[in-house]
Amino acid sequence: MSTLFQSLRDRAGWMRERREGEDDKVAFPELFFDLVFVFSLIQLSHTLAGHYSLMGALEALLMILAVWWVWIFTTWVTNWLDPDRMPVRAMLFALMFGALLLSTAINDAFGDKALLFAISYVAMQVGRSLFTVYAMHGHSPDNARDFLRITCWLILSGVFWIAGALIGGEAQLFIWIAALTIEYVSPAVGFRVPGLGRSEFDDWDVLGAHMAERCALFVLICLGETILVTGRTLAEMEVTPLVFVLAVSSFGSTVTMWWIYFRFGQERAAAQIESDESPGEAARTIFTYAHIPVVAGIILCAVADEFVLAHPHGAIDLKTASAIIGGPIVFLAGNVWIKSSVAPRLSVSHLAGIGLLVLAAPLAFVVEPHVLLIISFIILVIVAVWEYLTLKSVR
Repeated sequence: MSTLFQSLRDRAGWMRERREGEDDKVAFPELFFDLVFVFSLIQLSHTLAGHYSLMGALEALLMILAVWWVWIFTTWVTNWLDPDRMPVRAMLFALMFGALLLSTAINDAFGDKALLFAISYVAMQVGRSLFTVYAMHGHSPDNARDFLRITCWLILSGVFWIAGALIGGEAQLFIWIAALTIEYVSPAVGFRVPGLGRSEFDDWDVLGAHMAERCALFVLICLGETILVTGRTLAEMEVTPLVFVLAVSSFGSTVTMWWIYFRFGQERAAAQIESDESPGEAARTIFTYAHIPVVAGIILCAVADEFVLAHPHGAIDLKTASAIIGGPIVFLAGNVWIKSSVAPRLSVSHLAGIGLLVLAAPLAFVVEPHVLLIISFIILVIVAVWEYLTLKSVR
């Protein structure tokens, strides 16, 4: 017990060592923390697939942005605090339980479980930030002040989250959009708070390798969710030549997205942060914002796989066509954003892939769903091969 109290008093020991090497590595408590987000992503894809309409897509996008914001803010915190320290580890476990409650509410977040979603979300966001202020107080006063500013913004947005859940109805969506807008705008304005000023991202000491690895692991979780969707759907189907071809296309698309993201983008992002004169600002752009379309695109691809595997024949409806074409487009757009932030050359292959997908969209009127899925897979392969042949000589 005395050891625990000593650990609580010795807050300086909660901090990560700010040097290159093993201290950049992701710790096992962080990997354990990520497990609950596997469930979150499954809930998100199922909710989107089950309520695929303009309003359903907007609600699902809001859920995706909220889940991502919880996760990426925690990643920023563990970039400074050491998850191998018992108090920090306990904080992560508490966040895991909050994320579990949050995830269980996703499928009915605009219904009976709105308040559970809102309370879980606000408790995680505000609680984690207050913990970080306490952890850094007296040891890193500038960072403590930064997180105090962040806490103020999260409390403000929290009022909107709770109010939206209590009011419900049609107003809930718009109040929650306002809440998310507050949170997503706050980093862009430096978390400015009257009396506390604003944060200067030039002063944020970021471990680039750690941030890059954390985001890469989240992308892996998203890609794994597409495999789960494919496997679960195939397990309920009779094996035929068409089903085998669709399995190849679905799995091949997942592998190709892995290749596009990891082969030339992820490592360069880490290197860019480490060498950048303003690592905090670069990390904010590349990891906080630019990864959002990558994650959203993968989730949309999982929904497309579920649609096509369940109904491979017949006319293509709007929701299936938009998922098949839109998923890869959003994914490639996110990769363009990331790669253009870390390299001066334009990702011509990715832009060409987006163009080919747009040109392929009218085929939805004349082909069956399984054909359009195969075409989107072929286009992703073209992008991957094109980029590899173009850049392999540079490495």
